[in-house]
Amino acid sequence: MNEREAKAFLRERGTGVLSLADDGVAYGVPISFGYDGDSRLYFAFVGFGERSKKSELSERTERASFVVYEANTPDDWRSVIVEGPIAEVERSDRPAAMEAFEDNAWYPSLFSEADPMQKLRIWGLRAESVSGLKGEDA
Repeated sequence: MNEREAKAFLRERGTGVLSLADDGVAYGVPISFGYDGDSRLYFAFVGFGERSKKSELSERTERASFVVYEANTPDDWRSVIVEGPIAEVERSDRPAAMEAFEDNAWYPSLFSEADPMQKLRIWGLRAESVSGLKGEDA
């Protein structure tokens, strides 16, 4: 898959697996994302309680990895890996993140009104590397 195809695939999808690390210990979490169509992925971390593991590990991760994939048959599949630094998005950059979320993020209905949401934090991954593979029939 060339870079143009990989970026198009990212625009089509709304979920993937974000991989973070702390001192050699990996942590992968399925998560919805927004993509600006060029060089940045955005993630919304919703806090329940004082700290979230995603936020703590994102603060310690120098270079994150994000995988998006689709597998329909053994020959019809696609996957894209994005790698780069991850950092909390500044308040002034939040409009761009919100626009990216509106374009392709997917939101599950797993948050009930009874859950005490504490804080919404927006994180961005700068795509320094975007690579993709696909099966023969993709």
